[in-house]
Amino acid sequence: MKEYLKMLKFVKGYERYFVGAVIFMILASFFEAFQLPMIPAMIDRIFSDKPIIIPNELPQFVADFIGKINDMDNKIIFKYFPIAAVIVIISKQFFVYWYSYFMSQISQNVMRDIRDNLYHKIQHLSIDYFSKKRTGEIVSRITFDANIIENAVSYAVIDLFRQPMMILIYLGIALNIYTEGSIILLIVFPFIGIPISQIGKKLKKISIFTQEKMADITSHIMETVSGIKVVKAFNTEKYEVNRFKKENYTLYKLKMKAVRRLLLISPITEVVGLCCAMGIFMWLGNKVMDETMSAGVLITLIASFMMLISPIKKLGNVNALLQQAIAANERIYEILDAEITVLEKEGARDIPEMQEGLCLKDVHFKYAEDAEEVLRGIDLEINKGELVAIVGPTGTGKTTLVNLIPRFYDPTQGSVIMDGVDLKEVSFNSLRKQFGIVTQESILFNDTVRGNIAYGHPEIPLAEVEQAALKAFAHRFIKDMPDGYDTVIGDRGFRLSGGEKQRLSIARAILKNPPILILDEATSQLDSESEKFVQEALDKLMQGRTVVAIAHRLSTIKKANKIVVLEKGQVVGIGTHDELLESCPLYNRLHSMQFQA
Repeated sequence: MKEYLKMLKFVKGYERYFVGAVIFMILASFFEAFQLPMIPAMIDRIFSDKPIIIPNELPQFVADFIGKINDMDNKIIFKYFPIAAVIVIISKQFFVYWYSYFMSQISQNVMRDIRDNLYHKIQHLSIDYFSKKRTGEIVSRITFDANIIENAVSYAVIDLFRQPMMILIYLGIALNIYTEGSIILLIVFPFIGIPISQIGKKLKKISIFTQEKMADITSHIMETVSGIKVVKAFNTEKYEVNRFKKENYTLYKLKMKAVRRLLLISPITEVVGLCCAMGIFMWLGNKVMDETMSAGVLITLIASFMMLISPIKKLGNVNALLQQAIAANERIYEILDAEITVLEKEGARDIPEMQEGLCLKDVHFKYAEDAEEVLRGIDLEINKGELVAIVGPTGTGKTTLVNLIPRFYDPTQGSVIMDGVDLKEVSFNSLRKQFGIVTQESILFNDTVRGNIAYGHPEIPLAEVEQAALKAFAHRFIKDMPDGYDTVIGDRGFRLSGGEKQRLSIARAILKNPPILILDEATSQLDSESEKFVQEALDKLMQGRTVVAIAHRLSTIKKANKIVVLEKGQVVGIGTHDELLESCPLYNRLHSMQFQA
């Protein structure tokens, strides 16, 4: 119940739609229930011209109504009955339309809100969250799991009100017609709930596995589509297809398990209901023959029993749907309740553009509580206008160190300071707008060239975008593209070469015009010709800025005002190129291995 109430929190804010849906649902239920006893009894009254006889003592207003019907000429009833039937059906359908419309309003709003909330939370989660979760898993929760919640709200919520009401109405009709026979229902029908409840529990477990498998499939598709060049280069199309088939077959098996259990609900309720109805038919048939009950009333009684099957069946399906939705809800709340590890302090101050420099004081860092430290005791000063190069063997913490500066992560111990202010006291916006970042993997979006260069600044005129592209040596190849700056570059810049992607990233950084620049091995994956253009673009970008560069190119390192040598997460040397050749054995070895040629 607690899990279900947690799911209903999404309905908050749409109470007026819900109240409207409930009111129209009650009215629709009344007309639906009214048409059931009306039709068989009235047809019997018309064509047999015999009075409606009910063995039970009825409420006075019902007895008076039946008395008037019995006193009327059957030809007059025949004349007006079709009109009354049509009015009842039209009224019912009118109210069904409106309660369905209001519930659709709620479900679509809820699905929109879930996706908005999920995406908002994802955008504000700290970077460490994404190192633990696959992209496909997150996408699956926004799409697949949100749809399951929508179905639960669309159908299950209103049916939780409507179907019990229909059961009570049909039971009321049966009890008023023949109390003794109807009591059988109160004894037999509750036993239907036992297998239905067990089916619901099993469906919840299956649903959890199904949603996890859907996340696996989504991840697999995203990985192989984004890495299609690698797949084709290694001739692994058949391997990937077989891998996908295996995952997809597992999903199919899980869904069929759920289908088998769902399909059990219908025969269980129908068989029990039919057995009860036939028992009543054999029991009360003699009363019709003895004319102590009219045939139409007996049919109405049996129809009441049979009509009970539908709401009980629907309640079984509702239970199954809710169990699936609760499983999806748990996965959605896993994101919504995820801790944001790098938080902006309440009342954080805006910091002006850096005037003095950055300082790392006794910085330690590890990615998890039980993980090994990646950085240990880092002390480093970066003065304004300096080019600081970070070097060291692979896996020694270079990227982690530079990620602490724009506060993508927080140190587990120590502090990062700008102009004497701890970055934890500073607003994200005022801090991060001072940084431009160019990484070895160019991050581009499925947008136009102009949209990618002006990312975050859509209002900037085209002339300034072109000026940034000129400085990044990108203008020439952009002009040769089919639609120039309005050319859509495809997912992750699929239609561009590595050098072209990198130059667009540099143009983006130039347009932002940040005072601090972070370069993460920005030319390491380029061929010689592309590297020449990109390096020239980087040289223009670095002019007049504070630059922190993870680099292994000799030209970049030699120009550095300060080189920081890392080994196993610790600083083992700081100085100029010439100083470190004399004083730092590791730097000397790296220089010999990588730069001597």
